[in-house]
Amino acid sequence: MSKRESLNIDGIDKIILRELISDSRTPINKISLKVGISGAAVHQRMKKLESSGLISGSHLIINSKLLGYTTMAFIGIYLDKPSENPEAVKRLNKIPEVIECHYTTGNWSILVKILSKNNEHLMSLLNNNIQKIPGISRTETFISLEQQISRQISI
Repeated sequence: MSKRESLNIDGIDKIILRELISDSRTPINKISLKVGISGAAVHQRMKKLESSGLISGSHLIINSKLLGYTTMAFIGIYLDKPSENPEAVKRLNKIPEVIECHYTTGNWSILVKILSKNNEHLMSLLNNNIQKIPGISRTETFISLEQQISRQISI
């Protein structure tokens, strides 16, 4: 299936997906009772959705604040040349506090999401790690005061 094609899913698939989005550990038998088909049929549909590429795996969500990471920031990164993007991303990937990295349009070449223990830790990461990556000319940092929305696309 090409990236431009969309996958056709029916009402039962949508209910299954909504249940899994709500809690990826929802037992298959609970889902089967909700949709009115056997657990084997739910399992088969889940495998079909996985093989289509619509869903993949499941993951735990760690409360980073309980580990001491209380400052979330978004950093717009300006590169001297676009050809430096791949090497800069490789180096950013080696910084554990960088939890997302996106190529962007507009002023920045790259936008990263970072978790740090506090503002001093963030400043240290900027000065000693990120801004020392060859090709990075400057950065623009936005500190998140509080995340208000976190969700998957609606099904």
